Amino acid sequence: MRFLFVHQSFPAQYAHMVAHLARRPEHDVVFITAGKGPDIPGVRRVLYRPPEVRQDGAHPFVREMDHAIHRSEAIATVARSLRDLGFRPDIIIGHHGWGELLNIDSVFPGVPVLGYFEFYYGLEDRDIGFDPEFPMPQEAGLLIRCKNAINLQALAGPGEGQTPTRFQLGTYPAWAQEKITLLDEGVDLTQYRPDPSLRQKPFRLGSISVAPYETLVTYAARNLEPYRGFHSFMRSLPALMKARPDCRVILMGQEDVSYGLPPAGGGTWRQTMLRELEGKLDLSRIHFVGWLEREQMVRVLQRSDAHIYLTYPFVLSWSLREAMAVGCPLVASDTAPVREYLTHGETALLVPFLQPDAIGDAVLHLLENRTLAETLAHNVRRHAENVLDVRQYLAQYEALIGRMTGREGI
Repeated sequence: MRFLFVHQSFPAQYAHMVAHLARRPEHDVVFITAGKGPDIPGVRRVLYRPPEVRQDGAHPFVREMDHAIHRSEAIATVARSLRDLGFRPDIIIGHHGWGELLNIDSVFPGVPVLGYFEFYYGLEDRDIGFDPEFPMPQEAGLLIRCKNAINLQALAGPGEGQTPTRFQLGTYPAWAQEKITLLDEGVDLTQYRPDPSLRQKPFRLGSISVAPYETLVTYAARNLEPYRGFHSFMRSLPALMKARPDCRVILMGQEDVSYGLPPAGGGTWRQTMLRELEGKLDLSRIHFVGWLEREQMVRVLQRSDAHIYLTYPFVLSWSLREAMAVGCPLVASDTAPVREYLTHGETALLVPFLQPDAIGDAVLHLLENRTLAETLAHNVRRHAENVLDVRQYLAQYEALIGRMTGREGI
């Protein structure tokens, strides 16, 4: 079969699937992208240049849609070049979030399209208005309708959809959910696995050294920002580190903004929180390491004595699934996307997102009750084996593709 994947990043959500398909010589896998990620054997990457974001001439609320249309035109241009070279896919798979697929059916009419539907914005039980520190904008209703414009255009177009969690599926209107298949994203359980030996010897990450007698608290997010609870976690640290002089903290994440807004005063959220907590933290024991390569991140998680995952009611992070597979003792936010995967007292300690004291107390409880920590770590690994095995994910994915293309046993 011929597969055409489309995503601005490479390989993004499709890492496992494209590698799986490309291992089989009967498949031809082409990936249109603007990303420069590592090559995957057997996957032909075709680059496109994203258009510049226009800042003038349009209302701020519709700039996202304007940019999406320009992206769709750029993708269509590249797709026509592939078509003119004789490539016609049997199925097109891509992410709807940036509008890249809005014009693909004009290039390949009649080809099935499987689009990734990630999130449908709303005013209730979701991210906007969840955190009182960032009040809902006055024109929130209009903003949300405009942010959903790409979603709605994609839903009105040809093809079907996929989404990775019940929470994300539930954000879409009932009429749209009929078009979207739930495909739980998997983790390579052979790569993300426990390694208790790392706690029995000095652990080193670059210039950072953690002795066996020291406890290690970890945090990970693509970017250090409020959507992922960075501000709440930082505010939990003064009391925690005072109570545990043996505690070190490693924070993995870049300092840009993936979701939400940058600080009102400029700079990064890391700078903002360090200013707020100036004089209250022992910075010699807090290590900001940026975003790590996968192997390094796995080792940090394997050494962790308590891993913290916090999120708004929003898209679930890959890092939570990975921490579960590693068997980290987890402290996580008691928010809807997290409750789908974790149960308080069984696989994690769930805490109120907006209460730094409660976060710190839960972490301290894990550090001081190693029997509980080991029980939670064991249980969450077993749970990951049951629900996050990448082999199950790939089998479900193949079944969906087979149904859409009429080719079973792809």
